[in-house]
Amino acid sequence: MQKNLKITPYLFILPAFIFLGLFFFLPFFQTIIMSFFDYSKDIYNPEFAYFLNYKELLSSNIFIKTILNTFWFLALCVPFLVIFPLFVAILIDQNIKFKNLYKLIIYIPVVVSIVVVAIAFKWLYQPEGLLNYFLGLINIEPVEWLYNPNVAMVSVAIVTIFKGIGYYMMIYLSALMGVPKELYEASEIDGANSIQKHLSVTLPHIMPAVALVSTISLMSALKVFVEIYVMTKGGPLDSTKTIVYYIYESAFESLDLGLASSASVILLILVTGVSVINITCFERDKYGL
Repeated sequence: MQKNLKITPYLFILPAFIFLGLFFFLPFFQTIIMSFFDYSKDIYNPEFAYFLNYKELLSSNIFIKTILNTFWFLALCVPFLVIFPLFVAILIDQNIKFKNLYKLIIYIPVVVSIVVVAIAFKWLYQPEGLLNYFLGLINIEPVEWLYNPNVAMVSVAIVTIFKGIGYYMMIYLSALMGVPKELYEASEIDGANSIQKHLSVTLPHIMPAVALVSTISLMSALKVFVEIYVMTKGGPLDSTKTIVYYIYESAFESLDLGLASSASVILLILVTGVSVINITCFERDKYGL
């Protein structure tokens, strides 16, 4: 009887282990193995290529540009998605009327498919779209939102930001519920104004939420694909081509699975590096660093 009790917990987690093994660990190790093979000549009979795929990627100007594009996209999105939803959450957390309505309106883009949002913005960004129409009303020249290499990435980043504000706002709102109201009252007695109250009380208490938002937004920015695929397909002049879109092109258009797998491994290294930096910056005390 006692032996059966010891086995029972493992039976409950067995389905999760099977699921992770089939859909995570097996593809993970398979990708690493495939990165050492050359599929460019014959996809059915690849040749062992050692580190040639990695050498080709790291010497490719296009791949280096995709890495820079990815980090440029990250720099455009992440700071805004970490800071702005916090301001929105603090404003909505006040004693105001129609609070739930505001939450609903801001959260609606989160539940809408990213494909639908990207198509809608692509329509707005057209040379004769609504955005250029309103710019024309105030005598501003039309902007080539998706056709100018200097503007296209910013245009795509706006879509990601629009889609994510409501999601991160909810994370911050849940964290704000745990901040003791007595601390705000004490800071008011000490003469603190609104900004000082949030700097001395709010931020220290919701720092785990800030770390969570920064981590999720960083990972999402590094893995951006749908917005690029729907709106620009990496153009113009590869100005919006990111690492994940490069992997997609290599695997499904060029059928070079070895090169795509190598790029995936490099992306994994970058994601791991960003995660370590995030832990070092936000959660050093938690992990004893």
